[in-house]
This record gives sequence, C-alpha cells and structure tokens, in this order.
Amino acid sequence: MTRSALTTPPPGAAPPEPLPGGPAPGSPLGPHYSHCFGCGPKQPTGLNLTASTPDGVTVTAEFVVGGVHQGAPGLAHGGVLATAMDEVIGMSIWLLRRPYVTGRLETDYLRPVSVGTTLHLRAWCTGVSGRKAYLEAEGRIGAPDGPVAVRAAALFIEVGMEHFAEHGDADAFLAEHHDYEVNP
Repeated sequence: MTRSALTTPPPGAAPPEPLPGGPAPGSPLGPHYSHCFGCGPKQPTGLNLTASTPDGVTVTAEFVVGGVHQGAPGLAHGGVLATAMDEVIGMSIWLLRRPYVTGRLETDYLRPVSVGTTLHLRAWCTGVSGRKAYLEAEGRIGAPDGPVAVRAAALFIEVGMEHFAEHGDADAFLAEHHDYEVNP
C-alpha cells in the first residue's frame, strides 16, 4: 500500500495486545452509535456494518455493495468504499477501549467493486504512540481470502469525552456506551 509518514507508526510504537476485559475472540462488536452511518442499525441509508473480533486485536466485517452505494453505473462509489474502510478501522479502535477519532485516512483502490459484491473487511492496529493509533485495513472481494479491492492506512487520535460534548452530542454517545471506562 502507498502510505505517507503520517500513517506509519514511529519507531517504538507497538501493536496492542488484547486488553483485559476486552471482547473475547469471536465476539461481535456493537455499533459506535445506533445512528452511525457506517455501523448503526437505526441508520436505514447507511452501510450497516456488523463486526466481530476473531482474536481480540483485529476486526472483521462484511459489506454488501448495494445500488444506493454506486458511483459509476454498476460500480461502488470510491467514497463509499473509503467510508467502509474508515468504519472497520474505527470499529477496531473499540478494542483499545478508549475514544478515538479519524485524523487521516489514506485509501488505495486496487480493483473495481461491482454492485452486489460482498466485501470482506479486516482491520488491525500496527502501533500506538501516545494519543496516536496507527491502523490498516483491507477489503477483499467475495471471500476473506478473495482478491484485495481496497486497502487503507489511518491515523486515529485519542480524544476525551469533552470532544464529543463540544462538537457533538455527548449525552447520546454516553447513553449507548456503558461497557468501559473511556479515560482510565
């Protein structure tokens, strides 16, 4: 994947280990928020991704490209594919059990993705340094070992709850996330 220094972990940044009290291998992961465009079950026009963690450090999900996701006739819109990558990466952040937001997302498109295709998504953290988490993801066509259609690298920044209070709806966020201490 082509990536910049901004999404490359610095020397000494280590991938995280599964955290005590984190989701057990094979566990499904809940949505960020029930109305989230990427994973919210109450978002009828969204991607409706559901994810799980096979090992406590990676996340997998599937995304079926529908007619509402097309750009060129019969093909997935590149922005929708980038959204799916951002979403699966964002879901892997839940494994760190702290709130993060996307700081940078770099996406490489390797193959066209047709409407009706099931993309098998996988994301993992390549390192954490201070408040920065470095992550990667890939989307494969048709099967977990299918051809890679899209890859992404990202930088996520840890934020406090005041970020959501100042820029969004902290009460709605807190109302749906009681399962961990966000700033231990």
